[in-house]
Amino acid sequence: MVELKTGTWVVVTDSEKALFMRNITDHDDPNLSILETEVQENPPTREQGATQAGRRADGGPGQRSAMEGTDWHELAKERFAKDLSDILYQKAHKGEFKALVIVAAPQILGVLRAEMHRTVTEKIVAEIPKNMAGHPVDKIEKLIKSELDAMGSGN
Repeated sequence: MVELKTGTWVVVTDSEKALFMRNITDHDDPNLSILETEVQENPPTREQGATQAGRRADGGPGQRSAMEGTDWHELAKERFAKDLSDILYQKAHKGEFKALVIVAAPQILGVLRAEMHRTVTEKIVAEIPKNMAGHPVDKIEKLIKSELDAMGSGN
């Protein structure tokens, strides 16, 4: 069973915000203290792109096809996950945490997994594929405890 021990770091993130927290109590009554918050400004693609997607000529006379435009908003989400993995590496390398629980939206968790250095992955005790970044800390505490308890019971 995975327990949220005293001193365990919890990182709760979506594609634009990350909360770095430390559990200052135990698993039975978690109390997460916010250490740091990272926020990325990520306006919609329509506000980020300089021009519209182009068109290209097809094989037939006078035929043209639209080309798919760049989704700047999605690229920024992936860049944020990559930046977060770098921050976690720096903190792990400095020995700032010994155990880590990552709570992230499934898509972001996938990018993080691909980007995280082994120094960080060796410290991960649990991954929770849910977006909890918009919740208040007291609710995050309850949700994480519930998720970890469910993992331990095999559900």
